[in-house]
Amino acid sequence: MFAQLFAAAFVAVAAQSVVAADACSRSYTIKAGDYCDKISQANNVSTFQLAAVNSGSINSECTNLQIGAELCLGNAGEDCTETYTVEADDTCSGITSGGGVNSTILYLNNPQIDEGCTNIYIGEVRVALAPRLLLLHCVAATSVGKFA
Repeated sequence: MFAQLFAAAFVAVAAQSVVAADACSRSYTIKAGDYCDKISQANNVSTFQLAAVNSGSINSECTNLQIGAELCLGNAGEDCTETYTVEADDTCSGITSGGGVNSTILYLNNPQIDEGCTNIYIGEVRVALAPRLLLLHCVAATSVGKFA
């Protein structure tokens, strides 16, 4: 699943570099046992954002994390810190109705979701649902719980 996310993040990074070249606003030091979704959950950063801002250092399967290395969690002015973690039985329709937004906002905030919403997975961290006009979108309110 991270490979599909990585491909979307690579495209986003190319566009993001045109929009802004901001400095890293927060970072994380990789520890033993870390993997991308674990880091995302613990630090309120979407899996997409983690892949996008570290596209040069995280491979598409997120298998090359090196203990002690630093990862950027977000760039200044584009750091989405309110997230929702996909749970068992979640659907895009359930997430949007539970978050009180339409599917357009969900897809804009999470460009790696495929058209049929078949590639969300349990434990994946998504940015929340409110719109923002930058490529890496953030949310205004955090949704907690299961949306089916």
